[in-house]
Amino acid sequence: MTTKMTPSQAPARAASDNSLLASLSSDDFAQLCMELEHVELHVHEVLYEPGDEIKYVYFPTSGCVSMVRIMQAGTVEVGTVGFEGMVGMPLLLHGTSAPTRALVQVEGDGYRMATAAFLRLIALSDSTYRVLLRFALAFFNQVAQSVACNRLHSLEERCARWLLITHDRVAGDEFRLTQEFLSFMLGVHRPAVTLAAGVLQKAGYIHYSRGKILITDRAGLEGAACACYSAIRDDYALLIGKRVN
Repeated sequence: MTTKMTPSQAPARAASDNSLLASLSSDDFAQLCMELEHVELHVHEVLYEPGDEIKYVYFPTSGCVSMVRIMQAGTVEVGTVGFEGMVGMPLLLHGTSAPTRALVQVEGDGYRMATAAFLRLIALSDSTYRVLLRFALAFFNQVAQSVACNRLHSLEERCARWLLITHDRVAGDEFRLTQEFLSFMLGVHRPAVTLAAGVLQKAGYIHYSRGKILITDRAGLEGAACACYSAIRDDYALLIGKRVN
């Protein structure tokens, strides 16, 4: 469902809920928001497929979107975007498509803009373009950190890191998450997901039942996660100017 926002309606809502939009100057944001339309983001909704032309850029205000790479051996998440950023980064780098699928992993809402309007606006405003490029750098740094994390850290540490990142991007302490989705995010088979989540649940950090995660001890979960969580969080704060959590 989409709703076109008027210039007077869009700024107050988007600026308060999407950190990337909020970091723009008032003049740049006033120009950009005239092209925004409000959208609901539904679980399993595909925003674009690998190799397909990207028709919209998205600025989530809640929920979480995963960039997943589909390979012969399985599907793995390579990055995640929430209220701190945008979906459709290849357009910033003069691309028209991506090698990944953009998949809504946790429901929420946000704003979208047609590609033609987006390209026109960043061509007219160097300051907007620079802000968005800083987000692109933060995202690529996230991907690099995740690659190292997946190689060096235990499954339980990685699971805690991923749950914290998702918790930062949702409203409240509970969100829907199936074992299938969590296996995508961690790049492992479902039995391994069950074991990792079981360890965190036994420790009292989470409660996991019937496809729902409840964060019951945030501080404990942070202690169980590897240092990659804070490294990613702090890098976003440095480059975008606002802490993710």
